[in-house]
Amino acid sequence: MNPISPDRFDAVLFDLDGVLTATAKVHAACWKKLFDEFLEERAKAAGEPLKPFDIDSDYKLYVDGKLRYEGVRSFLGSRGIDLPEGTPDESPNSETVCGLGNRKDALVHEVLEADGVEAYEGSVRLVEQVRSRGIRTAVVSASKNCKIVMEAARISHLFDQVVDGEVAERLRLPGKPKPDTFLTAAERLGVVPERAVVVDDAISGVQAGRAGGFGLVIGVDRKGDPESLRQSGADIVVKDLSELV
Repeated sequence: MNPISPDRFDAVLFDLDGVLTATAKVHAACWKKLFDEFLEERAKAAGEPLKPFDIDSDYKLYVDGKLRYEGVRSFLGSRGIDLPEGTPDESPNSETVCGLGNRKDALVHEVLEADGVEAYEGSVRLVEQVRSRGIRTAVVSASKNCKIVMEAARISHLFDQVVDGEVAERLRLPGKPKPDTFLTAAERLGVVPERAVVVDDAISGVQAGRAGGFGLVIGVDRKGDPESLRQSGADIVVKDLSELV
């Protein structure tokens, strides 16, 4: 049964990677490649054993759902590593926060160009259903590749607004778990948070939905850990959004 009815809600705000498109695994793999290469170089230089990036724990805790440079800072901080900030136009080969973030972006582009993008069928059906009921929709994503991915997946026409990493940078909005990007999307749609639904697969996204005072927070469990989403504030947790259609 779909709990998203027009008598209760005016809008639904969807995360992109892992909710609408099957790109979360791409991001996780690219983060691992980036950090493992970086950590391996540091371990060799220091004569210490390598402690690789762990997708099951490090990805979920430190980078999933966050703006790219925030993800770099968060993970490096967890390892006690402090790098210069650098600048957004920095070379991907620079040993700075922005350099590492840009290197990760380049890795994602390589994969997307080679493999394309797949949209989750159940997610598309839910978006189409809520729109048919007069409920507005938006994408809220930390990714600066958001619009490219949406176009590749052929879902751009299904959304009234997009608040992505580009918008967050331009407006200087903090990323998830802060609620600012979701609140901006709701404002652009002309709806109050209490009348809007947040749908996210990341702990940080669910936390942002709860912190923003949204009327309903739905967690999408793509990682086999529904309890973490519930503990982070999800009202409902599903394995796939087709369960709500």
